[in-house]
Amino acid sequence: MGLDMYLTAKRYLPEYNKEVKEMRDSITATIGSPFGTVNEVSVEAGYWRKSNAIHKWFVTNCQNGIDECQETYLTRKNMESLLETVNTVLADNSTAGELLPPSEGFFFGSTEIDEYYIQDLEYTKELLEKILNSDQTGWDFYYRSSW
Repeated sequence: MGLDMYLTAKRYLPEYNKEVKEMRDSITATIGSPFGTVNEVSVEAGYWRKSNAIHKWFVTNCQNGIDECQETYLTRKNMESLLETVNTVLADNSTAGELLPPSEGFFFGSTEIDEYYIQDLEYTKELLEKILNSDQTGWDFYYRSSW
């Protein structure tokens, strides 16, 4: 039990798009869908466990302060802003409490700004740089938590 956090990349595979027809047909055949043709794929792009400061950032900056484990669409600007905040805190840990404060919650983990907190930021930095430096054409990104 505890705070699990997911960053998902989704790609819509419309039937009218001939460029993705082969991919769509291959996925449908591979999974043997009895319901019809696959028209969307989703990839777990990132996962955090009890990284409550990152979770709080998403809730505050992307979910209008509403924390109901809902799936939330992320813009490129959202991800760039989080990366900028993470980089600032990594460069000067004394800004952590102001820019990326830990958050208490039901099984949210430690609220200490310690080596585990820094490891979460380093992972987030690596993940966001990978995404932002890749070709995102056709992909949409979503954040969702579970606790």
